[in-house]
Amino acid sequence: MSSTAYQQAQREGQDVVRAAVLDAATRLLIDEGPASLTVRRIAAEVGCSTKVIYTLFGGKDGLSEALWLEGFARFERRLLAAPPGPDAMTHLRSGIDAYRAYALDQPAYYRVMFQGGMPGFTPRPEAGQEAKRSFQLLVAGVGRCLAAGLLHGASDVEIADVLWMAMHGAVSLELAGYFDRAEAEQRYRLLCDSVLSPFLTHDS
Repeated sequence: MSSTAYQQAQREGQDVVRAAVLDAATRLLIDEGPASLTVRRIAAEVGCSTKVIYTLFGGKDGLSEALWLEGFARFERRLLAAPPGPDAMTHLRSGIDAYRAYALDQPAYYRVMFQGGMPGFTPRPEAGQEAKRSFQLLVAGVGRCLAAGLLHGASDVEIADVLWMAMHGAVSLELAGYFDRAEAEQRYRLLCDSVLSPFLTHDS
């Protein structure tokens, strides 16, 4: 059954407020860190009552989960936008580059997603499953390379796992300031090439 114009307007109004709350929470996270993410502080930033946030998110835990899921939604969009290139291996490498680019563009979200950026927060299992969709994009990219005969020697999940471990480790060190941008980019690609090397076929 289709919704009425009034119901649609109500939903759109809630979506606008929800986006404003998440934007404010993101700004606070980036500028002042996770300790600033209180319902009262975010409400003050948005210019709404705390009741609005409790209604939309159910409180701080719900808001934290929404922020966590927003990070994964942005991450997934970035990975999906990676240029496909002429073959499966080019597409996989494009996704590898997109992973690092997202982390550098959205460091606060990356820390929330992968580095415990919101102490005490634990996502519900349902939210965890939703977040794992982004990892499946990497598995699918490896799977395309296996199907095309460009990779061999392990399953798509095994190769994706070791790639993810390498990418996350390199990006985490870069975000922590251990490498400058140009040096980190070269090291990142060298590391990912080294991880893929044992699985490459002669045609890759």
